[in-house]
Amino acid sequence: MKGQARRLGLAQLSLVGTAPPDLVTIAAQAGFDFIGARVRPVTATERPYNLQPGSPMLKETLARMADTGVTVEDIEFLLLDGTGLQNGMDQREAWLQMMEAGQALGASSLTVACADPDVDRFGDHLAQMTHDGRAYGIVPTLEPIAYQAVRSIPQAAGLARRAGCQIVVDALHFNRFGGTLDELAAAADTVPLVQLCDGPAVGAADRAGLVTESRSERGVPGEGDFDLAAMLSALPETVPVSVETPSDSRVAAQGELAWAKTLKAAADSVLAPLDTTALTRSKK
Repeated sequence: MKGQARRLGLAQLSLVGTAPPDLVTIAAQAGFDFIGARVRPVTATERPYNLQPGSPMLKETLARMADTGVTVEDIEFLLLDGTGLQNGMDQREAWLQMMEAGQALGASSLTVACADPDVDRFGDHLAQMTHDGRAYGIVPTLEPIAYQAVRSIPQAAGLARRAGCQIVVDALHFNRFGGTLDELAAAADTVPLVQLCDGPAVGAADRAGLVTESRSERGVPGEGDFDLAAMLSALPETVPVSVETPSDSRVAAQGELAWAKTLKAAADSVLAPLDTTALTRSKK
C-alpha cells in the first residue's frame, strides 16, 4: 500500500468465526493487503472451513480475492503432539490436505506448533513437512507458543534451520515466554511473518489463563505494554505483519467490520513511524 514499507494482513484468529470468503471482503474494506486462512480448525468448538480443491467455499474465496486484490499469505493451524494423529487422521495426511488447500489459495506458508514432548521426534516430522511442502510451494512456519513444548525463539529457529523451514513470531507469545530482542535479531533470517497484538506486561499465572488470552482476548496493538516498535525493529523492515488480535468481547460489541477497521488503524499507528524511517532510509 502507498506509504508503507511492508504488507499488512488480517489473521483469521482476529475473526475466527468469519468464513474466509467474508474475511477477504472485510479485510479489503478495512484496508488490509492479505489474510491468513484457517484451513483446519484448532479446537472442536471452532467452525470448520472447507477450502479443499473443488469446494464451494474455495471457489467463493478465490472469487472474492480476484475482486478485491486481497491475497492469502499463510494457512493454519497444525499442532503436532507426537501421537501421529490429527483428529483421528494420520498427521501427514492432515498436513498434505492443508497444503493442497494452501496451494489452491496461493499461500506461501503453513503455521505449525509443537505439543510433542519429544522435540527431536517433532523435528523429524517438521523436516518431513518441509520436504512435502516443496511440491505445493508451501513452507512450514514453526510458531513458538508460551504454553507448548517449543516456547523460545532460539529453540524454534534451531528446529527450523535443521528442517529447512522458517518460524513465525507472535507478539503475545514473544512477550509471554520472555523472548529477547537479541534472540529475535539472531533469528531474523528465519522470520517471514510477524503477528501483531498487545497486552499487559504480566500474563496469566497458569496455562488455562494463557490459552484464554491467546485465543480469545488479546489487546489492540499500541494499547498495551508490549514494546512492539522494538520487536519489529529487530527484524527486516519489509517483513509482512499480520494482525492477530482476537477479542470475543469487542467483536461482539463492535461487529466484524468495525473490529477489522479498529485493528487496521491501530496497526497503522504502530507501523507508521517505522515505515517512515524505512522509506527515508531507502531514498538515501
